[in-house]
Amino acid sequence: MSASVALRGDNSFAIPKVARVWSLGLAGRPAEAPFSPAPLHFAQDAEIYAEGDEASYVYKVVSGMVRTCKFQNDGRRHIDAFHKPGDMLGFELGAEHALSAEAVTDCMVVPYRRRTLETQAGHDETAAMQLYTYAMQSLERTRQHAQLLGRGSAPQKLSVFLLELAGAQGEEVELAMTRQDIADYLGLTIETVSRTLSHLERDGTIRLAAARRIELSDRAALRALCG
Repeated sequence: MSASVALRGDNSFAIPKVARVWSLGLAGRPAEAPFSPAPLHFAQDAEIYAEGDEASYVYKVVSGMVRTCKFQNDGRRHIDAFHKPGDMLGFELGAEHALSAEAVTDCMVVPYRRRTLETQAGHDETAAMQLYTYAMQSLERTRQHAQLLGRGSAPQKLSVFLLELAGAQGEEVELAMTRQDIADYLGLTIETVSRTLSHLERDGTIRLAAARRIELSDRAALRALCG
């Protein structure tokens, strides 16, 4: 039996209402899921797929947050992107995943068989355009992240990062990720991230309301730091 992928009127992939939730632990793999798209649950820090795994599935984030990352030979981690609800991940040019994907928080993702999507895209112009859009969004994220890493100072990088997060949340930013995650995303050390946040608070630019909640006290100052 071949899988079918439903498309809603807004051209986004729909989750079947009858789909059951498959709860996976740290060792869970989507190969255990049925052919029809069904949500998978991953606990915080659980691995969704690893670098080098066969790229048989692509994934849509339904809730929570997912990070894609690469581990260097010396053990350091480089975070490529944070994926929020609505984002797709796992598209590859080759047969294997180039990055690992992990749950930043408890999350729900829907796996879609890559071959099924490719087949449908070959016969359905709407599905093909949707996949093209997701691919372009992924390229744009990569471009913006490269620009962010190219900025010279820690205050510049953190200012851009906070403003991007605040764009969707308003004046108060809830951080789903840890400071170590932020450091690995910005190419900094966790000590530099903590020190820079404290410096921005002393300057009155932000207020550290809680361990993972930051109030943007002076957006103009943050924008000025972006350069």
